[in-house]
Amino acid sequence: MIEIFDPSDLARAKDTGALVAGILQTLKSRSTVGTNLLDIDRWAKGMITEAGAQSCYVDYEPPFGRGPFGHYICTSVNDAVLHGRPYDYTLADGDLLSLDLAVSKGGVVADSAISFIVGDSKPPESVALIDATERALSAGIAAAGPGAHLGDISHAIGSVLSEAGYLINTEFGGHGVGSTMHQDPHVPNKGRPGRGYKLRPGLLLALEPWIMADTAELVTDADGWTLRSATGCRTAHSEHTIAITDDGAEILTLPKQA
Repeated sequence: MIEIFDPSDLARAKDTGALVAGILQTLKSRSTVGTNLLDIDRWAKGMITEAGAQSCYVDYEPPFGRGPFGHYICTSVNDAVLHGRPYDYTLADGDLLSLDLAVSKGGVVADSAISFIVGDSKPPESVALIDATERALSAGIAAAGPGAHLGDISHAIGSVLSEAGYLINTEFGGHGVGSTMHQDPHVPNKGRPGRGYKLRPGLLLALEPWIMADTAELVTDADGWTLRSATGCRTAHSEHTIAITDDGAEILTLPKQA
């Protein structure tokens, strides 16, 4: 299903997006050396509940997962890239952590992910991975607008990732959002310009470039959820929810400037 929102509903989408962005920034500031992933999950639960919102993850049970996810946020560390199920792990200096959060409030979902390095160490490979996903995300957003096609977004994202030297997996990618978390259309991280669904005002999309340092192959962790690089290499993931408007693409999950 492709859901198109009335312009009058955009305020609710902005409210949910601001909530998701704020929670992610708070969690980033708290995620220091010695932080346990289960603490991050607990903090996320508290902030979602306090805001009168609902988690999109706790009861989520798609075909690609094993049973309900059972947690409030995805915490993917180092070689884990997507759907990282929080577990008893203490963050170390130099860990590359990706946080992916989807929340529903007022009947509208927003979905966003950030990747960052914990502590003072800044491994160059990790810095490059994060930078590539952030630049690809910006390129994808710039390509979105009324009258553009999904292929324009995919091509913009894929061009940045390929030019940076990374292989691209298209099994998982961006997607529509709205009253539920995962909707049509699927937005792969590479594609051909001018192809696919024509974007319309009122469409909400979650764009999410993600990469692995030296492979495009995923393996599923024993927890039945966490997706890791097949070679054990490091990974990164960046995501924003955007709204297609008459004037272009508006980012709903952009953090407030300090």
